[in-house]
Amino acid sequence: MASNCRTSSDQWKKRATKVELNETQKQEIKEAFDLFDVDGSGTIDVKELKSEKDEKEEILKAFKLFDDDDTGSITLNNIKRVAKELGENLTDDELQEMLDEADRDGDGEINEEEFLRMMQKTSLY
Repeated sequence: MASNCRTSSDQWKKRATKVELNETQKQEIKEAFDLFDVDGSGTIDVKELKSEKDEKEEILKAFKLFDDDDTGSITLNNIKRVAKELGENLTDDELQEMLDEADRDGDGEINEEEFLRMMQKTSLY
């Protein structure tokens, strides 16, 4: 009896090792994991699993998706890149208008505070 269990266990291991994920699948799993791993620690804590998320924290995560060059602000080039990735066909003038709408201090860029204000105003979060 014990040998049968070992055999089926060995067969299962052989079958399990044949499963290979392609890069796209690996990336999708990583992205799903990262949605829960809010603090970027590489582990998912119980507090990260609760459904109520800190609104400000979520908005700042979105800010970082725009600010891919880590300058601490969103420039017209950042907005262009995101629009292109999303398949949005907006003109430079339209994108500049969006930036100007959020740019409260007139420095030509959107900082975290301006982004937070804009996102809360539009009720997207």
